[in-house]
Amino acid sequence: MGNTVPVVDKKDFLKSFLKQYELKRRECAWLLNYLMSDDHLMEKVHFIEQAEQTPKALVISAQGMSTVPFSFRKHQHVTTDAEKAFHDIRLNQSEEIYIELHFKGAKSYSLYLAVLEENPYLPENQKRAEIMENEADRLLSHSLYVFRRNQLLGKIDDSLDARDHELFKQYSEELRLLDDQYQTT
Repeated sequence: MGNTVPVVDKKDFLKSFLKQYELKRRECAWLLNYLMSDDHLMEKVHFIEQAEQTPKALVISAQGMSTVPFSFRKHQHVTTDAEKAFHDIRLNQSEEIYIELHFKGAKSYSLYLAVLEENPYLPENQKRAEIMENEADRLLSHSLYVFRRNQLLGKIDDSLDARDHELFKQYSEELRLLDDQYQTT
């Protein structure tokens, strides 16, 4: 992921969250405590919004919210069985885990905002990534063009200094072709 949140920040948030909020299902607290007990697992944990687009997600709600108490999504499979989620996490510790939390005051809870990451699976984030990739490709192509053009101009200058008409024609033709090729892309 683009922005990595330190494990210690994630743990601090979860400890504070579990003290302050009562979850709709207590198995969720056990699951979050299990995640906190293993730093390697916590490295794989990402707090995001709209987790339904991710390959593996936990959706957990606190009391007082009208959202589903708990769901575990892995690819197209969805379950509300926290034990199945626990076993999957325990058996697949190298997989990223995306957690969507629903609780009152989430948008103003500073510890939560500090660990909240962008969801890389949202279509608008994918589109932004494609735009940035295209821009990077364009910049690289332009840089390579400028570099090669400057090389050829130097060789043209050298051929003029050496009064080598054949090399001058060869490099001038290469420069013309390079300019033509760059103009059409």
